Amino acid sequence: MVSIRKYAKGLAAGAVLGIAALSPFTSTAQAADPIKFGICYDLSKAYTFVTPQVVQGARDLADLINMKGGIDGHPLELIVQDHGNEPQRGIECYEKLKREGVFIFDMLSTPVSLAVLPRVMNDKNILLQSLAGRGDAIDGNVFTQIFPIGATYWGQAANDVEYIRQQNNGSLEGVKVAFVYVDYPFGQEPIEILKTLAEKEGFELGLFPYPLPGSDQSSAWTQVRRFQPDAVISWSLSKMHVVASREMKRNGIPMEKYISVNWLNETDINNIGPAEAKGLKRGTNVAGGQDIPIIKEIIAELYDKGKGNGDRATLNDVYYNTGVAMYSVAFEGARLAVKEGGWPLTAETMKKGLESIKDYDANGLFAPVTVTTEDHGGGGKTRIEMWDGEKWVPQTDWISAYKDIVWDVVKESSKSFKTE
Repeated sequence: MVSIRKYAKGLAAGAVLGIAALSPFTSTAQAADPIKFGICYDLSKAYTFVTPQVVQGARDLADLINMKGGIDGHPLELIVQDHGNEPQRGIECYEKLKREGVFIFDMLSTPVSLAVLPRVMNDKNILLQSLAGRGDAIDGNVFTQIFPIGATYWGQAANDVEYIRQQNNGSLEGVKVAFVYVDYPFGQEPIEILKTLAEKEGFELGLFPYPLPGSDQSSAWTQVRRFQPDAVISWSLSKMHVVASREMKRNGIPMEKYISVNWLNETDINNIGPAEAKGLKRGTNVAGGQDIPIIKEIIAELYDKGKGNGDRATLNDVYYNTGVAMYSVAFEGARLAVKEGGWPLTAETMKKGLESIKDYDANGLFAPVTVTTEDHGGGGKTRIEMWDGEKWVPQTDWISAYKDIVWDVVKESSKSFKTE
């Protein structure tokens, strides 16, 4: 394992295990003004299946960087508050932290991100919108302050369709694809791109919504059975996957047909049953497990020394890696901003820093991302993984499919956006 200390030679030293180069630890770093991130998450309701792990990963990475002197002597400060997945509470969290001098925000909720986005745009602050929010926000020419770095739900859905095409000898003509989704903004987000791809590629798309909280999916899956799909794309969360697996078994639908959005983790597999889940697939934008340089470094520097921000067992959860991935990109943007724009860091220089990220992958934690003024998504790559009964096995390389079509839909959608 490469030690982070070997590279802690200051900001100009380059990358440290794929994350920001770090200044030597000094007392000045602790006294300097911090770089603040406002993390307004659902910590009490619908998203508690993922937010604790993401926060733990983000805090661990921030602590690791701060141990080595922060970014150019400035410590990273994560301010974490609960919005309960309620748009109004998200707005209140945003306004409160804005008054406290925060200008970099993250909501990790589609309905809350949708509510906060116009304010962020008007205030010219920064909204980190990975894995949530509106898919057309990758259009940096329109959504100048929004950074959905990583695969949006539109990009994920397009990549799922590409995988299905590959499994059908390169043609989707006459193939039946069922889209099963929870009927609220998160689940509805990919519908437009799926309809566009169905028209272009000639596959039959069936839409099968089920209501919140997702415990009753019987009607949807009965309709799926009658539809007789060749593949099922699922936009579900947490225990909804368990319900889906039971309904699939009841309706005689093989688990091998199921392709989940990225929100399916090891806890879900255990709840379904490792053997019962065999053949199930998910799209993912991060590599899971601990055999990754930056995760190994966090374990050695924090958990082996009793300094971690949570249960060590959480490090086996792909959502922990998701948190490290999301904030490695955010911190890399801050590093580039300070390197090029100096101090103080502002929303304007942070924007330029994020737009300077090129071929960045945190040393193998995720597919390389390149962010530009035009493309705030970074490329939108995912890969399909299959549960083999014991572990996740990649079925594809990192892919970003139908980019021209996705961008056509993005441009058509984003042109209707107007700031207040």
